[in-house]
Amino acid sequence: MVVEKLSNSVNIQKYLKEINVDGGGVSILSAKAKTHLISIKDLHVGAANILKQDALSIGADLAVPRGTVLAKTPTVDCLLIATTAQLKTLSKKELAQPFGLKELAQKLQTMSSVQFPKKVKVMGVINANDDSFFATSRFSSQEAIAKIELMIEEGASIIDIGGVSSAPNAVKVSAVEELERIRPIAKLIQEKKLYEKVDFSIDSYSPEVIALALHSGFKIVNDITGLEDDAVCQLCAKYEATVVIMHMQGIPQTMQDRPMYNNILDDVYQFLQERVDKANSFGIKDIILDVGIGFGKTLEDNLTLIKHLEHFMSLEKPLLVGASRKSLIGKVDASEVAQRLGGTLALHLESVRNGASILRVHDVQEHVQALKIQDALNGV
Repeated sequence: MVVEKLSNSVNIQKYLKEINVDGGGVSILSAKAKTHLISIKDLHVGAANILKQDALSIGADLAVPRGTVLAKTPTVDCLLIATTAQLKTLSKKELAQPFGLKELAQKLQTMSSVQFPKKVKVMGVINANDDSFFATSRFSSQEAIAKIELMIEEGASIIDIGGVSSAPNAVKVSAVEELERIRPIAKLIQEKKLYEKVDFSIDSYSPEVIALALHSGFKIVNDITGLEDDAVCQLCAKYEATVVIMHMQGIPQTMQDRPMYNNILDDVYQFLQERVDKANSFGIKDIILDVGIGFGKTLEDNLTLIKHLEHFMSLEKPLLVGASRKSLIGKVDASEVAQRLGGTLALHLESVRNGASILRVHDVQEHVQALKIQDALNGV
């Protein structure tokens, strides 16, 4: 007899097939292999007692505060601990229950059915300005084309081009100036038909700049304001562009002046949900969500968003994370921008483990390699 302790991150379906479990069994047992931790805040105390008993009846559990059974407070904060299979069963049980449990059941159903991305795309960054926080990502038009071609060779799926820095305290630039920075690069992309080799994204919230980019073959609009401007929504719908909706508290010039949230996960979630609804109202179909790492967040906020990125998967949109060489890394180890590749890779690989579909990066080759290694590990 040989006994082996396997990692919780093992490819469970592969192991079940190797021991010749039948097809139905593979599906059932896989659903039992992942444990979910779900925080539930301000739950009606009556609902908590019902949920506790129903969870225990199927082998799951609900951690509740002392005194919950005696209803000492009208609401309580709880922690639900359940496998995927148990979540599905529990969600069905609670659909007919009172005290808000029907609404909770619907959320649990969504959480139990989310699918992690099978393929992660790398988005390379090109800055057509002279004040980006990472100097080696700044390019003139001819240099930008050479860098774009290199990024394509290195394996980028998307290339994001911006003419204005959105770093904290960045100087505000007029739409006219931004347009002049983007125009020569967009023209060369169109002339060389580079859009046939890779998808291009315009990092802008200026309608004039976005219109130029979409007319030049760009397919994606990366809007740090999260579709605040209706004119941007109209353009994206007209060109059937994919939209990246990002969360930002404040504006780049002030966003890091003591950012505060009631609940970072819930506040960002609600903003993204509202902007998805807005995009839908304009007929925008393809939407990517970005929690906005570094945009009006503390170090703890940023780390919380990355660690609990799976929370946003219930919005059922691809998730983009861009933590490349950002200041949160320097806050952990006091490194300068040029020394933050290692920290970037750590944050981005953690983001992928938690559900990210796209990584926005300055270092394409290193990320493509890291993702290949992670894929190899996931296959074992």
